[in-house]
Amino acid sequence: MKTFIELFTVFFKIGALTFGGGIAMLPMLQRELVDNKKWATEEELMDYYSIGQCTPGIIAINTATFIGYKLKGKTGAVFSTLGVVCPSVIIIICIAGFISNFLHIQWVIYAFAGVKIAVAALVLDAFISFLKKNVKTKVSIILCVLAFILNLILKISPVYIIFACVVFSVFLTKYNNKREI
Repeated sequence: MKTFIELFTVFFKIGALTFGGGIAMLPMLQRELVDNKKWATEEELMDYYSIGQCTPGIIAINTATFIGYKLKGKTGAVFSTLGVVCPSVIIIICIAGFISNFLHIQWVIYAFAGVKIAVAALVLDAFISFLKKNVKTKVSIILCVLAFILNLILKISPVYIIFACVVFSVFLTKYNNKREI
């Protein structure tokens, strides 16, 4: 039972202290799950995070579910998922009840602007960290730049870009394996 409570509290903390969701939580996930708790390696966390992005649902919930399942099976998955979800539910209920009373106050407007800036900084930090760890070869650099251009400038869906990169990587791997034989 102690591990289940620990799963819940760690993911509750992550859910409560991470604004922006998605990639903005990656630094905190790494610090808590890899560095502090040693529940996963960096590679495992990136795998869980990547799978969480590709599967339906919220990335944080998917990642929490994977970690909980790895540690304690289905019950661990439930506890870690509830832990990461509860802060958002509590915050949304509180905000929904009171926000309309405070939206006109100047410091509330400034606070929301500050949160946006903090989220942007966290996303940039996670993006740079991701690039340093995963984009190392000339081919991966070219694919990264090409994917960026296709998405940002040509407005091509990330789904198609990811699919094309996977297909390209499979063919490249097969080609390189044939050359080695």
